[in-house]
Amino acid sequence: MKQLLLLALAITPSLTDVLTAQEQPNIVWILSEDNSTHYLRLYGPPLGAAPQIENLARSGITFDHAFSCSPVCSVARTTLMTGMLGPRIGFHYHRKISPANLPAGAHMFPTYLRRSGYYCTNRVKTDYNVRVQKVWNESSRKASWQNRPTPDTPFFHMQSTAVSHESSLHFNRQTMERGGLTTKPSDVFPFPYHPDTPTFRYTYARYFDRMHAIDREVGKIISQLKQQGLYDNTIIFYFGDHGGVLPRSKGYLYESGLHVPLVVRVPPKWQHLVTLKPGTRQTGFVSFIDFAPTVLNLAGVDCPDSMDGRPFLGKTIPPTELASRDETLGYADRFDEKYELVRSLRKGRYKYIRNYEGYYPDSLQNNYRYRMLAFSEWRDLYRQGKLNHSQSYFFKAKPVELLYDIETDPHEVNNLATDPAFEDTLLELRSRLQTKLRSINDLSFYPENQMIDLALSDGATFGKQHAAEIATLIETADLALLAFAKAQPRIRTALGSRNPRVRFWAVTASSCFGTTAGTLANDIKPLLLDPDDMVRVRAAEFLGIVKQHDPGPTLLDVLARTDSNAAAAMTMNTLVFLRDHHGYTFQVDATKIKSQEPLVQRRLEYLAK
Repeated sequence: MKQLLLLALAITPSLTDVLTAQEQPNIVWILSEDNSTHYLRLYGPPLGAAPQIENLARSGITFDHAFSCSPVCSVARTTLMTGMLGPRIGFHYHRKISPANLPAGAHMFPTYLRRSGYYCTNRVKTDYNVRVQKVWNESSRKASWQNRPTPDTPFFHMQSTAVSHESSLHFNRQTMERGGLTTKPSDVFPFPYHPDTPTFRYTYARYFDRMHAIDREVGKIISQLKQQGLYDNTIIFYFGDHGGVLPRSKGYLYESGLHVPLVVRVPPKWQHLVTLKPGTRQTGFVSFIDFAPTVLNLAGVDCPDSMDGRPFLGKTIPPTELASRDETLGYADRFDEKYELVRSLRKGRYKYIRNYEGYYPDSLQNNYRYRMLAFSEWRDLYRQGKLNHSQSYFFKAKPVELLYDIETDPHEVNNLATDPAFEDTLLELRSRLQTKLRSINDLSFYPENQMIDLALSDGATFGKQHAAEIATLIETADLALLAFAKAQPRIRTALGSRNPRVRFWAVTASSCFGTTAGTLANDIKPLLLDPDDMVRVRAAEFLGIVKQHDPGPTLLDVLARTDSNAAAAMTMNTLVFLRDHHGYTFQVDATKIKSQEPLVQRRLEYLAK
């Protein structure tokens, strides 16, 4: 009998535990996919009426500066769930070729909630780039807080709506001709970087209709909470899972890809947990690394040291402290089969973007993107010479750094990086970004194939152990920021480094100078036979850009030899870039390519058209 009593005590929560659970708020996340602030009336656009969301804001808190760290779902959601920066851990490539490991002992935040007595559910999207054990009590199309063990069990519920997903704009001409939208295309005014055509107007109008559909989905969840008597006991977050989906948003570090709507309603019962007043708008910056710590803080759960973010809601966080936050980091690497390393840092009104491979135009082929009629029409109009400067920018090689004043230039079309009046701002933000990337030991400075082989078992620890090397790689890449006359001798030295990754970035920096760096061709040609395949690919790419050697034989040889899926995918990226943007013709024999990686196959399908 004594043994049975001890067993019962071991598996049954104590009275203290139950009381603690009853004193914890329920928390619900409602996420709309692919949705930035640029399409909701709450943030200005009159066509984006969303009365349910607006009503939530009237009794809640609207955040004017909430940001995803990445403009694509798998990376953004993994950031949300871990509270960690993707490039520090290695989960920042979409779609993953290989999943990363979280640091030893670290978990996604629902694990910590479950340990404290919460019932955690997800309906239904996960899309994680890391290996995880059990995260949710239930994750399915039917997952619901209603399945919790007792009515007193606090719950965390995450629900995503896909009605605004990119695929909702994959319509054909027949659909467009039928019309049938609530929003009138004639009422739409395209952004200055988009051409004003019937296709773009219809696409905008269709997307504004998606905002109305989002609002209905939000309303359904709120009604369900009210019907079950839970609304006044539940903290509700509504936000976009990253930026919008019209061309030049999803997949890009412009505001349209990162700036998300965020409304949080804290009911009167739980107002003592926060210092912000209902019905207010907050200007302080919050980003996705902050969401997990915030939920844990509201639930009274300690935030682990493994997280990079800070809570933005809590009784110990004064409004003045939140208002002082004015900086956010953005990262973009591979999106499906499209490679490019880009980082952004916004501080206050200014936005700095560093294009580490700026010779790749934003328009570089991504098969999924170009399913959208507006995307393909935009490219056709460019090829026909029918676009103005702002509209053409998307299709051209980019400067290595960009600087925008978001207050006066919200659509980021006027680059201030070369304006002497903004030199101090440029240098400050450049330095801040460099410092940030060194502090997190950004793993992207290892080519993806090497990051997978060397770092993914424990990216955080690997980064710390190789911090000095990563700093050297960043410094080598940043030779592209110098005047070429000053950079040239340093690039030549780096080309002779024993470290293949230094050679890789020395060639990459050379490519950023374009034909100006043609004098380096004789220094780079020997690297076509480099023992490192990625150095060979970058050498062929550079020589193709400056038109001083046929890149084809080297690229095709790497494809035929490599056993690495990531190396093959990077090589195919270069083939497509050189064909589409520098006029080369390649005879690619798919039977001679070892890799069956889907990213490689997508490139082969495109090249075969």
